[in-house]
Amino acid sequence: MLDDFLLRALLAGLMVALAAGPLGCFVVWRRMAYFGDATAHAALLGVALALGFALNLYLGIVIVALAMAMTVAALAGRGWAMDTTLGVLAHSALACGLVAVSYLPGVRVDLTSYLFGDILAVSRADLGIIALGAGAVLALLIWRWRALLTATLSEDLAHAAGIDPARERLVLTVALAIVVAVSLKIVGALLIAAMLIIPAAAARNLARGPEAMALGAIGCGALAVWGGLQLSLAQDTPSGPSIVMVAAGLFLVTTLGRAVLQKRSTR
Repeated sequence: MLDDFLLRALLAGLMVALAAGPLGCFVVWRRMAYFGDATAHAALLGVALALGFALNLYLGIVIVALAMAMTVAALAGRGWAMDTTLGVLAHSALACGLVAVSYLPGVRVDLTSYLFGDILAVSRADLGIIALGAGAVLALLIWRWRALLTATLSEDLAHAAGIDPARERLVLTVALAIVVAVSLKIVGALLIAAMLIIPAAAARNLARGPEAMALGAIGCGALAVWGGLQLSLAQDTPSGPSIVMVAAGLFLVTTLGRAVLQKRSTR
């Protein structure tokens, strides 16, 4: 059954959507778009590390993505101007990764697949790793959901409830690194942040609560994966960008739908 590459691609995309949906909600709520971007761009440096030291590809990506995410979190805790800092770190990590890959002797690397993803090339082994990573992230978010919500709403409220905001920030950091690692082969380093942000932003237009928004983000992400694969198959377009384009279309639709509902409610 899993010999069908389209079925493997669909399953891989749906599993990523399952984990990226609720995680993307926290990215949107905390205004961490650049945070996700910097972590995703660092993933390419992880590819170079894994190939250079003969490590498992996913392990190398997780190590570098986690190091980048923790660096960014530490700088944020010290009050750095994060927009400039994240811009510097994101593009520097991407450039270092591209240069490092070019220096690997005797290794031929298709950088396009790492930059924009190649979901149609997902293997059975990849599918197992993606399932493991997505399941771990989803379990982590379910376990810490209330604490993460409280820390996101107000750090003072979190302290009053006996919750350490720094610990919850670390939970998000670890979850983000894992999602980046398992998503790299699907949508690529340049589009991972889009899959985190756009489905969550689309769901926010119509959701009436945090749980509803998380479920809506999962639904939008899953629909984007299915629609993007259909578009790629029908029009022979790149699969990763097609998925993101469908997600952007969903955002536009929900934005217009919200505007219509607001207009009716004011009459």
